[in-house]
Amino acid sequence: MQRIKTTEDWENILKKSREQPILLLKFSMTCISSIAALKEFKALDTHLSKRLVIVQMERDVSNTIEKDLGVKHESPQFLILLNGNGIWQATHYKIKRTLLTDAINTYVK
Repeated sequence: MQRIKTTEDWENILKKSREQPILLLKFSMTCISSIAALKEFKALDTHLSKRLVIVQMERDVSNTIEKDLGVKHESPQFLILLNGNGIWQATHYKIKRTLLTDAINTYVK
């Protein structure tokens, strides 16, 4: 899992999502549900690339993601990126391995 630390990193990830699906977690260091979501995200068994944004440290990146994808910011927030778009998302306690796996199987062909 790699952190997205700059808007340039984000732009590269968004471009890369045109070639392959990418999983993204927006994480808050002060939120209990974020800690649970991070555990689920780390334990997710997948070959897909996983990326992490820590919203307190990369607020500009988080804001740019919201603007670029047109997806209202929430934290924690899990997104599947494909073809430069956010094609599926889950927030808070809906970020569970089984639900994420089902979404990946449904939306990533």
